[in-house]
Amino acid sequence: MSEEFYKVIKVSDNTWSIESDMVRAWLFTGSDKALLVDTANVHGNLAEVVKAITDLPVILVNTHADGDHIACNDQFETAWMHEKETELYLSRAGEGFAEPAVLSEGDTIDLGGRVFEVVHIPGHTHGSIALLDRENRVLVAGDTISDRPVFLFGEARDIPAFQKSLRRLKEMSKDYDQILASHGSCCVGPEQIGNEIVCLEECLAGKVAAEEPPFPIPAKMYCSHGAGFYLTL
Repeated sequence: MSEEFYKVIKVSDNTWSIESDMVRAWLFTGSDKALLVDTANVHGNLAEVVKAITDLPVILVNTHADGDHIACNDQFETAWMHEKETELYLSRAGEGFAEPAVLSEGDTIDLGGRVFEVVHIPGHTHGSIALLDRENRVLVAGDTISDRPVFLFGEARDIPAFQKSLRRLKEMSKDYDQILASHGSCCVGPEQIGNEIVCLEECLAGKVAAEEPPFPIPAKMYCSHGAGFYLTL
């Protein structure tokens, strides 16, 4: 199962976290199909790992096209993503990568007894999405919500759009109890959205001290209220 690359954690009867190098892909199953959300950061045999978990046909959805979410896209034929993410994806896709297919706000992915709804949350990238499972009250949030600092500098970032998306997710929080994240703790509560809103507002107001990041990047780290961001202010 390419255990040298991936750690598989069964979160519930139909949900698995597949972790590698500080990033997390998610696998969900229904009665008819499986949904793989992102393909992680290291190029192991992720397809083999998925097949060891389920023999159902797999739908691949990318929450966004950062490199640590598409590393194994060459192991699949089609990658579904928001229409505003395809240009960035094609600029970063390697040889043999899955062809992009378009998702739009409000589209649904039916696995058979489990349905995910597409929520467009631009900011981290122009086409970032979350996936909402209303029945099970779960939101799959990509990189937008995390208890580790979120990258908000560089190509495709849009801070005003990110703030608007945070406010929207907060308004929608009556629809979910649990947020599944790509980095940091696998599961956080909706209160983390409020933490990020306050933290980012204080960062932009100059109320949060800059810190050196734990790895070399052309940005500083800003943390407060249990949230954080990598920014160039």
